[in-house]
Amino acid sequence: MSNQFKQYEEEEPELSEEPIIKVRKERPKKKPAEQKLGAGQFFKKLISEGGVSKEAATEMLPFLLFLSLLGMLYIGNSHMAMKNIRNIDKLNKEVKELSWEYKSLKADLMFKSKLTEVAKKVDTLGIKTLTEPPRKIIISNNEH
Repeated sequence: MSNQFKQYEEEEPELSEEPIIKVRKERPKKKPAEQKLGAGQFFKKLISEGGVSKEAATEMLPFLLFLSLLGMLYIGNSHMAMKNIRNIDKLNKEVKELSWEYKSLKADLMFKSKLTEVAKKVDTLGIKTLTEPPRKIIISNNEH
């Protein structure tokens, strides 16, 4: 079990007459260039030292293009879904407004079609409500 923050201690075998001496060895420090490796240097080192060869990278190119195509399709699909959601919300609001308008027009029509309201409107034309029941007119076949 190793811990990079501890200093390693090695013990020498004990001799009966000599005092015990402990020797501390420090771990070798990394070079500053190895500690701070930039992204560009990392990829250069990865390709040049055999991590990924140029041939392997060119063989992976179709797969990478496929992944980028899938990414673009995913982004486009999410944009289209959001557009559809906004359109659905807009249409729902329009349906609610039209429903309210329908209900108010229906209530207005029901009020205006009451007998008293109709009588008020046709009174200006000289038409009055019947006080006598209607009579049946009978026509014989010869008169026609």
